[in-house]
Amino acid sequence: MSHSRSTIRDVAALAGVSHQTVSRVINNNERVNPETRALVEAAIEELGYHPNAIARSMARGRTCTLACLSPNLTDFTFASIIEGAEAEVRKHGYYLVSSSAPTEEEFSQLIEELFTSRRAEGLFVINPYADGRHNLLPPAAPTVFVGARPRQRYTVSSVALDDISVARQATQYLIELGHRRIAMINGPMAEDCSQDRCSGYEQALQDNSINPDPSLVIPGYWTATSGYQALQELFELPSSPTAIFAQNDRMAIGMLRAAREKGITVPDELSVMGVDDMPLSSYFDPPLTTMRQDPLSIGREAARLLIDTLEKRQVSSKHLLLQAQLIQRQSTGPIISS
Repeated sequence: MSHSRSTIRDVAALAGVSHQTVSRVINNNERVNPETRALVEAAIEELGYHPNAIARSMARGRTCTLACLSPNLTDFTFASIIEGAEAEVRKHGYYLVSSSAPTEEEFSQLIEELFTSRRAEGLFVINPYADGRHNLLPPAAPTVFVGARPRQRYTVSSVALDDISVARQATQYLIELGHRRIAMINGPMAEDCSQDRCSGYEQALQDNSINPDPSLVIPGYWTATSGYQALQELFELPSSPTAIFAQNDRMAIGMLRAAREKGITVPDELSVMGVDDMPLSSYFDPPLTTMRQDPLSIGREAARLLIDTLEKRQVSSKHLLLQAQLIQRQSTGPIISS
């Protein structure tokens, strides 16, 4: 039997139930006992069956369409989050419409097009505090913030990286290598992840009785260019850092380039690490030590939260923080005493 052509009746036959029972499982009807639900779900998995979203939407009088609005669709992390969300919503018989909204005005226009006309039933917002777009949320539309926690006035759910823990682990790792003058280049401070990574960095220093030095914290903009410029600034200080924690890999890449041009050997004279573990991070020169996040999982979890809200399995907002993994490569090393 071809999995791509499996039907609801194929699932019913394999599970030994009626096709009406399969339909109840797909639609999360509570009148299905756990044992039967498990049989049906196993059959769905074995056959690779996907509910027909068009048929479901017609039967329910709904669009079964969700929207994801992101500042752009080219950033690796954003694109991976969307990929994870799309795969998950399709499992549940929904469609995902993704669009870039670089500005508040474009965000507002998309909200008008998608929700005033009721084309979409729920919304993912990636980086809601990139500007004032968080003030333009559609009234009463189920919403999940991705990459940021809701602030006090919002009752939406959220999924994000545990950025305080990420920065704390990264800084602690550098401290354990013997470094004490540890610089940090941060992202835009309007964003929660930048604020939280600053908090984690400061906590790790304080935990080890190291007084934070404000001159070692340089503002960046998530770009390699801002990392390049930050290293130039840091090495004009009377006492240069021996290690740098960049809040993302792209800024770390810029630092590696600037260090090479200035004749600074990494990691013998300077350790550099980032966050993300971009696909090419292991091919940099030297390969980059970083904190690996899983954007596909972030997207999947965000999709589950939104669908649970739509299917009324969740009545209150929920907030998930995912962990990162330290990936040790050759851009960091023990401090070498002079």
